[in-house]
Amino acid sequence: MANNIPANLKYTKEHEWTLIEGNTVTVGITDFAQSALGDIVFVEVPEVGSDLKEGSTFGVVESIKSVSDLYSPVSGEVIAKNSDVEGSPEKINKDAYGSWLIKVKVKDLTEINKLLSAEQYQEFCNSSH
Repeated sequence: MANNIPANLKYTKEHEWTLIEGNTVTVGITDFAQSALGDIVFVEVPEVGSDLKEGSTFGVVESIKSVSDLYSPVSGEVIAKNSDVEGSPEKINKDAYGSWLIKVKVKDLTEINKLLSAEQYQEFCNSSH
């Protein structure tokens, strides 16, 4: 399985990607995840203003094969959600890294240190088969 893993992002073992810009973290699902899920037909993410806790579920991604929970990589407040992806979830299949789900204002920046580098995530994906 070909894995597209951009080096400028950080990753979780639940296959979310994060783009860190100061204290704002943009979250989406990885190419590996969308490939494993197959055709995505539904995405549900929290409303702006929602409080997230690191490691807790914040939404779901549904494909024709399965339903997968989304896990927050950090604790903080949802400051934006991508309604475009909610309305057209298949965009994630076309461009997983261009189809962000939510943006979170991080409460504790040290949580970012727990995220995986692209290299670590690649190793994790390789070892989980």
